[in-house]
Amino acid sequence: MPQQEGKTDYKYEDYASELATHRLPQTAALVNQTMKISLDSGTSFDLEFIDRNKVTWQSDDERGTDWCEVVEVAPQTYYIDITFAREPRQSQTFVASVQTRQVLAVCTTMRDDDVGKEPRAAHEFSPGVLGDPAVPPTGRKSAPTRDLIGLRGLYVYSPGQCFEHIYLNSKRYAWQCIVGPLRGEGDVDLATVYKFDDDQYIFAFREFGLPVSTVFFYNWDQMRTTGKFFAIGEDGAIANTPAGARIKKLSMAFYPLDMQPL
Repeated sequence: MPQQEGKTDYKYEDYASELATHRLPQTAALVNQTMKISLDSGTSFDLEFIDRNKVTWQSDDERGTDWCEVVEVAPQTYYIDITFAREPRQSQTFVASVQTRQVLAVCTTMRDDDVGKEPRAAHEFSPGVLGDPAVPPTGRKSAPTRDLIGLRGLYVYSPGQCFEHIYLNSKRYAWQCIVGPLRGEGDVDLATVYKFDDDQYIFAFREFGLPVSTVFFYNWDQMRTTGKFFAIGEDGAIANTPAGARIKKLSMAFYPLDMQPL
């Protein structure tokens, strides 16, 4: 479907080519390994990583062999992204710690029905556990967080691409392009933030202007993000674009207790 979502003066292809310069590299650490993931939503996944970019999976009565990538985004914590040849408008992302056995799953769907004034993209989040679900995991269980509200930061994807983020409230964030082809462009979009562990967050936005969404892992210890853009391009095809940035914190706003954002 051509981009018809909003009234922007740019298209996804204008900025999608330089998003991975500062991204962490893929790892082969899980090749020939298996994972069982049980989600609080009731869904389970059995994964077998048969190659660097190939995974065999089973979820309930569905199964397949599809593209995947794995990035170690923190010690023993992996960002796992899977796309489906039979369902190209959907992707499944997991952040999984093999140390604590905590998992957060994010399912991204580009809807093809009438979504009214909502973003074309939709996200579903579910915490879960790695391995035997009868054995409780350790550490922090992923949950929505307000930690980033009031933060302004620069996200440098490459020498030629830098965006500022301002986290407004629990549902929305603002962005503007500081350096790059979209310099001067900006918007306010829907966003969701989960806290995965100390100084570790999962950030996902759903854009109003174009059919574009993201799923990112934020590592404050490294001051880096690792993730992807999931979008519909000008040709109507789905693009699953790897991305990553170096973070520079600018400031933090602190609101009075009786005047808190949503």
